[in-house]
Amino acid sequence: MTKKNPPTRRSVAPVSDTAFAGWQLSLFQGFLANTDDQVESLSNAVDLWDSIPRYSISRARMNTMRTADGFLGVAELSFHYRGRALTARIYPAQIKNNDGQWKSYYPSAREELVEYALRKISAEQGAGFFDRSTYRSGARFSLYQLRKELEQQGHSLRYDQIIEALDILSLSSIEIECATDSGDGAFARSTYFAALSGVKRKDYETHRDTRWIAQFHPLVTQSIDHVTYRQFNYQRMMTCSTQLARWLIGQLVLKYTQAAMLNSFEIRYSTIKRDSALLAGYKLDRQAIAALDQAWDELKSLGALSTVKKIEQRGARSKLEDVIYTLHPTQEFVAEQKAANRRQNNAKDGISSAVEMQNRVEQLNKKHPVRATRQGK
Repeated sequence: MTKKNPPTRRSVAPVSDTAFAGWQLSLFQGFLANTDDQVESLSNAVDLWDSIPRYSISRARMNTMRTADGFLGVAELSFHYRGRALTARIYPAQIKNNDGQWKSYYPSAREELVEYALRKISAEQGAGFFDRSTYRSGARFSLYQLRKELEQQGHSLRYDQIIEALDILSLSSIEIECATDSGDGAFARSTYFAALSGVKRKDYETHRDTRWIAQFHPLVTQSIDHVTYRQFNYQRMMTCSTQLARWLIGQLVLKYTQAAMLNSFEIRYSTIKRDSALLAGYKLDRQAIAALDQAWDELKSLGALSTVKKIEQRGARSKLEDVIYTLHPTQEFVAEQKAANRRQNNAKDGISSAVEMQNRVEQLNKKHPVRATRQGK
């Protein structure tokens, strides 16, 4: 297999100044918190987009999947979202290495961190944009700003590593398919970053303020428009040492919305294995369960969970069939989820009021249309 044509990256069309301000964007950028430090620790989780196992193939696993020429095929991952079976197909990016050779990459852990960092940057005034007329959203940033954000969260990357991650995000495509009642598969396909614009320079320190623009996946734009995102403790997630722990945090934020000290949350090992696709590399279930247990311990140490109770389900000859985990939150996590609920409800109430007012104005204009008059008549 040889690469005949270099991949093309779609550039971001000019973004109007009005897209960097506006009521809908202010809802996305405005967090509910008591102090500035708390606001600084928050970002937005996107419901469907953050439930897709889009970063689950590690660099080590990629190395075992490549052809002799360095290329990867389309990865197909099955998962469930709110009880519905979906399939994610990931089309790898083709990147030219320093030796001039083309090589395939799926987005993985590094790209995940870069996307979360850019989403955090987009929550800053003047950095994020939402344009309903072209239905797109994204972030305006400099490489220095992105690198600094990653460093502050404990993930230092060189400029060339950041640029490669941005290239992979803007060149890799992901297709989401779900079965319809007719048996056909409805699907949606886009690159992880719908478009990317920037300037590559050798002397990054001299030109560190050069602005780049990343346009987010359409599902992120849709979430901003419909207010389906939730605020969450971004700093805790970025502190996690493994992707599995980050995935677990994300799912708790999105699904354990009624967290309370007397309200536990139950999840199975089989569910986590299916929907995260992060445990597929383990040969034995007991190895994967051990990794999962370590991830739960980390979430306890980071103040999200107080206790995790584990019940093994065994079948014939005591064969392990599944594990049920019952989770109990900390008071800190309960308070975070309650704040996220209030913020989301307030935003939706505000939108409903605005729509109702707009409808009343339109009805009034229909009943009493404004007529043009001529002076002097």
